[in-house]
Amino acid sequence: MDFNLLIERKRERFEQLEREIADPKLFENRKRASDLMREHANTKQLLARWEEVEAARKQLDDTRELATSRDVEIAAMADDEIPDLEKRVIDLEREIQIGLLPPDENENRDAIVEIRAGTGGSEAAIFAADLYRMYTRYAETAGLKTEDLESSPSELGGLKDVIFRVSGESVFRKLRYESGVHRVQRVPATEAQGRIHTSTATVAVLPEAEDVELELKPEDLRIEVCRAGGPGGQGVNTTDSAVQVMHIPTGTIVRCQDGRSQQKNKEKALSILRARLLEKKQREEEAKYSATRKSQIGSGGREEKIRTYNFPQNRITDHRIGLTLYNLDRVVEGDLGEMIQALQAADVAERLAVEGAVP
Repeated sequence: MDFNLLIERKRERFEQLEREIADPKLFENRKRASDLMREHANTKQLLARWEEVEAARKQLDDTRELATSRDVEIAAMADDEIPDLEKRVIDLEREIQIGLLPPDENENRDAIVEIRAGTGGSEAAIFAADLYRMYTRYAETAGLKTEDLESSPSELGGLKDVIFRVSGESVFRKLRYESGVHRVQRVPATEAQGRIHTSTATVAVLPEAEDVELELKPEDLRIEVCRAGGPGGQGVNTTDSAVQVMHIPTGTIVRCQDGRSQQKNKEKALSILRARLLEKKQREEEAKYSATRKSQIGSGGREEKIRTYNFPQNRITDHRIGLTLYNLDRVVEGDLGEMIQALQAADVAERLAVEGAVP
């Protein structure tokens, strides 16, 4: 595919961006400044990748010419190098294709992750806790940070629900495909006869909203404070630290009581509320044109059963892309890299086909 015209347009846009970010007044509008800086960095990376493509193509052409040499030894060495060079060119061209796709404004955002026990009683709550541990360990190995926002523990060390923030580089891009119903098949610790049970937990990954793009008007909020209940220690239970925020126009309610500080709980509740309202707003927008693009990844809705964790067979299957791996023991310890990369690749392939950015 000839990318030259598209790359030339990107060069022109890059020069324009250079002028705009040099304007001292740029940061008077924080959101616009953030958007332009992000676009500038992405465009710069794309143009650098294009230089790599051109260099790789030239190296491939030169190596192919050497393969026709009368010197048998040189020709043989060149033949050996050609497959690797061809693969490098293909890989780089695919990266260029991805870079030319319309940007997803959510990709580089931090995320708020909500995990809730589904069907299966105590075992479902234990599975929810396992998923929470899996994601926090993945975040640790990926150089991301996590912050607990709210949780409700259950018996036997499980979690009825837990909400936490994940921050770092391109968090939402990494975790967005985790939204949906997760199913576990295993023998619960409470099962005396060794029978395999099936339980579920739901995961929702929400892009974190910025204050400047989703204004919460004071008159639209009903904020109540009360005494925290349940486990948490004497200090939590004897102070009016729990905060409940209701968004009156939508009826959305968020409650936070994990921290001892009423102000911290209020900040956490407002952060969760913004993320939920942003997701609702984006889903309404997507519904307007979803008929024209139905990704094989799915909408990420909580109603979708996306993955099965089969412990007896050490098997994990993602039903959206038909991928089965036999490394469940490593996945539950946070080794999600292969699964995430496969989901990203499937989504990109679908987007390339829809946008017509494929050869």
